[in-house]
Amino acid sequence: IAMVLSVSISATLSAEETGTLRMKFVTKADTTANKQLKPTVDQAFCSLKPIPDEAVIVNPKTGGLKNVIIYAYTGRRGMKLPEMDLKAETVELANEACRFEPRVLIAKVGDTIKVTNPDKIGHNANFSFFNNDAVNRLIPAGGFIEVVPEESEPAPIAVACNIHPWMKAQVLVLDHPFAAVSNEDGMLEIKGLPVGTAIFRANHDVGSLKEVIIDGEETSWRSSRFEIEIKPGMNDMGTIEVPASAFDN
Repeated sequence: IAMVLSVSISATLSAEETGTLRMKFVTKADTTANKQLKPTVDQAFCSLKPIPDEAVIVNPKTGGLKNVIIYAYTGRRGMKLPEMDLKAETVELANEACRFEPRVLIAKVGDTIKVTNPDKIGHNANFSFFNNDAVNRLIPAGGFIEVVPEESEPAPIAVACNIHPWMKAQVLVLDHPFAAVSNEDGMLEIKGLPVGTAIFRANHDVGSLKEVIIDGEETSWRSSRFEIEIKPGMNDMGTIEVPASAFDN
């Protein structure tokens, strides 16, 4: 049974009841997109293990779409969240087997992003931040660096290894914990949400999430946002289909 990736609040929202948002993303996009990449640099080492093309990961059995990011949107015309005392944590982004693991990382303001390099060759990590100072540092074999974002980011930002250009990842930095990434079955959950009207934003690295299909009905998510009334307990949006055309370049 696949694990459902979720992020829950570590602070107590007074005495208010909270809810959980659940959804499953699927697509009929061609699963041959799950191909392997050929390294063009450090081939002797990087060819030791297969390097999957992780731009679009579709489960060939279930159609589940991996690495869809859903997060509470607090920007312009977004939702307001109560003040929270969030505990700083350490989250890891590894340069492993000539790829980033995980492909998508969620962090909070004040968290330590520990970028490790268990490989026997050097890598670098180039964070294309908008609101934080840009980071582009070398990581020697067996070494690591630490990045502590001081500001939230308006959207997921790109992380790249300039030495190995096929290596890509996404990092989302928020000032709250209400975000999650879909797993290999397309499932995700966000726990601890305050009840009431909530606005979320959806993101996929290469796919458009402005037009989706919910319960067979075509639905428009303007600016990749949607609104839902969070009730106490489970709030299951069911299966959300992303059209194959969403991945057309």
